[in-house]
Amino acid sequence: MLAIVAIVNGGFREVLLIPRVGRYTGHVLSTGLLVAAILVCSVLYFRWSPVAYTRTELVVVGGLWTVLTVGFEFLVGYIEGTPVSVTIGQYDVLAGEVWIAVPLTLFFAPLLFGWYQGT
Repeated sequence: MLAIVAIVNGGFREVLLIPRVGRYTGHVLSTGLLVAAILVCSVLYFRWSPVAYTRTELVVVGGLWTVLTVGFEFLVGYIEGTPVSVTIGQYDVLAGEVWIAVPLTLFFAPLLFGWYQGT
């Protein structure tokens, strides 16, 4: 589900946001929308999941979501011929990049909402 949400978000960014507000602002808005979507999906998943996850399992789920997402980014970059340095540059907060919010959200959302739903 998260992969579908991310793909739809990317299409929305490229087709609607960037032409209207520019590349950087479109990227920032799109990142914020994706973070919000991840949080909503996480709340819904853990609210209706019949599984009572342990804290360790929630960390593993968050880690898996994060590794799969970052791995997918690097794989797509490789296939498109994007240099690894460019992909890594997307995580440079000091250069004004905000993408790091996505993997951080992916990592912490299961722990936050899984723990919350389990209490």
